[in-house]
Amino acid sequence: MKYAIRFLSVAAFFLMIEQTSFFITRHAAKNMLAEKEQKEILIRLPPKSESEVRVNAQMDIFLEVLDKLSSWLSLLPRISAKNIVEIAIISFLVYELLVWIKNTRAWTLLKGLLVIFAFSVVVVLFKLDTILWIIKNITAIAVTALLVVFQPELRKALEQLGSQNIITNFLPVDSSGKEGSGFNERTVNELVRATFEMAKVKTGALMVIERGTSLKEIERTGIEINGLISSQLLINIFEHNTPLHDGAVVIRGNRVAAATCYLPLSDNMSINKALGTRHRAAVGVSESTDSLTIVVSEETGRVSVAQEGHLQTVSDAETLRTILSGIRETAEPSGSRFRLWKGRLINGKKADK
Repeated sequence: MKYAIRFLSVAAFFLMIEQTSFFITRHAAKNMLAEKEQKEILIRLPPKSESEVRVNAQMDIFLEVLDKLSSWLSLLPRISAKNIVEIAIISFLVYELLVWIKNTRAWTLLKGLLVIFAFSVVVVLFKLDTILWIIKNITAIAVTALLVVFQPELRKALEQLGSQNIITNFLPVDSSGKEGSGFNERTVNELVRATFEMAKVKTGALMVIERGTSLKEIERTGIEINGLISSQLLINIFEHNTPLHDGAVVIRGNRVAAATCYLPLSDNMSINKALGTRHRAAVGVSESTDSLTIVVSEETGRVSVAQEGHLQTVSDAETLRTILSGIRETAEPSGSRFRLWKGRLINGKKADK
């Protein structure tokens, strides 16, 4: 938010200058009127001493400087409260855009575009007509080229925007009728037990828990299991040299939907280089969906949780149980929400057919 603070500071500075200019202009006008009256009085008074004349000359210079400063400040644009709000919104959007660009490959591509822009400025300054003609003709297809180059980054940004569930916050649609959407206390205990049993023996594991965003596309890359969650099942899946140990497990409700699934890797450059592909895949799927991913490191046995593009280290079983219980509570349907499916209940009453 430091960019937003800077923009707001600039806006406040200009607003202060505007008020100061108004005050100086009014003060200068009063001084000039007073000076005129004083000169009329001085005409009728006897001549002053040299010191008084010197003081009057300095006062005249000071008033002249104030007059010029007020006329210069009057040229500054007037800034209202509406302008400050607009500056705050634009600064926030620019800041978020820069953060997004810096954390993806788009940062390197943006630096390349800046080099091209600097080259174009040099061409214009030195009036290189042939190169300028080429640049003007290329500009017509530059927008399409940028869309092609930035296609993966733009797709990921739109996926993140869509995963915010902005529409469902204002028009909540009950999805409790989805098969296997329950996530009970037994499932939480089995997940915690399996995670830390595998962590003790340094068995690598990658478990993706589906929430609001469907993981059907990721599930298709693996092998269907559709088995009730138990610690024994999860441990056997990720056991070394077993057919299903490579890849991720997709968990939907109280069941293991699929195993050996492929996950998208994150392009985030801030991820610790010491972390392997398993952790980068966990962050990648949490960036494109609202899922929660449990990771067990094969090298260190450390347990981590990836959510909303962030990786959090889990030190003990109780912490993991708290995190899983939290998503279980948010997944529980609210009785006051409207159910928009045909044949369902609407505000607790039977829908009329």
